[in-house]
Amino acid sequence: MERRRIGILGATGTVGQRFIQLLENHPWFEIAWLAASDRSAGKTYGEAVKWKLDTPLPARVASMVMQPNTPAQSGVDLPRIIFAALDTDVALELEPLFAEAGCAVISNSSAFRMTADVPLVVPEVNAAHLPLLEGQKTRANGGGYIVTNPNCSAIGLVLALKPLADRFGIESLFVSTMQAISGAGYPGVASLDILGNVVPFIKNEEEKMQEEVFKLLGHMNDGAIEMLDAKLTAHCNRVAVIDGHTECVSIKLRKPAPREEILQAWAEFRPLQDEHLLSAPDQPVYYNDAPDRPQPRLDLMAGNGMSTTVGRLRPCSLLDWKFTLLTHNTIRGAAGAAVLNAEVLARMQKLPNSPVSEAKA
Repeated sequence: MERRRIGILGATGTVGQRFIQLLENHPWFEIAWLAASDRSAGKTYGEAVKWKLDTPLPARVASMVMQPNTPAQSGVDLPRIIFAALDTDVALELEPLFAEAGCAVISNSSAFRMTADVPLVVPEVNAAHLPLLEGQKTRANGGGYIVTNPNCSAIGLVLALKPLADRFGIESLFVSTMQAISGAGYPGVASLDILGNVVPFIKNEEEKMQEEVFKLLGHMNDGAIEMLDAKLTAHCNRVAVIDGHTECVSIKLRKPAPREEILQAWAEFRPLQDEHLLSAPDQPVYYNDAPDRPQPRLDLMAGNGMSTTVGRLRPCSLLDWKFTLLTHNTIRGAAGAAVLNAEVLARMQKLPNSPVSEAKA
């Protein structure tokens, strides 16, 4: 795979830092451009960022000069692949500018997830939706486009649901989440609000979860997404955990499913195993049969943070079955999801040419 230059928009935030951590030594991509807010432009990344990850800030990246956050003002050659980690209101303004400039915008924002011609993708679940990008006006005009990954709570859920939907069908879902504070970004939730506490409200989270799951598990029909025909209700809570979203799920299936067949569906779910994608976990859904798992402290980094861990499968007296799942919210639920989307697009030859060798010539 030819190594390509990439940029990171929103590079100083929680997800932006994860992008740097995941991409700094990626053999397919080289970080060549960084931008965040207007006040960061002109500073080195080391001066602009409050680095919060448990790995050192790469020296090369720390010395890079932050650029203005619009394509027209960039002081260096703009890469044509942009990983975006922006707040929704900022993404609504900036992401289309980069697509219009001919960039592939691999977005973690919710701004365009439900737009009809924007793919909302988890590759193991619905890579078949990626052709939607060909219908975007910017694709026809200059080659640029936007591709998104879902909300951090929806990603782990749909990974666990996809093999069940394919084999048994889904009629209804009841989901209650316990979401880590890193999902709120930095500085996030005030310590006096979250320590020793549970906050039973995350703005727009329940609505995002409900609508995104139906798009992700829907089917392409005549060039458009036909949403999953099911019911879902969600309760979303913020808890005093640094990383890792835990979800308790009850599910009613359209066909009867013995416990052994559900476990088999999860174990055999390996749709990307022949694609040789560097960020794809060997086992996207891992079942832990211990009675008290999964737990964020013990199971967070399954599959290098890219697997969903499921446990406690048991009968549900209200629906059919219930189980618990755990996903790393800033890796699989955010930056890692976008990197995997970019790898799939590279395999499909849908990424613009922005080779490292050309930039250094």
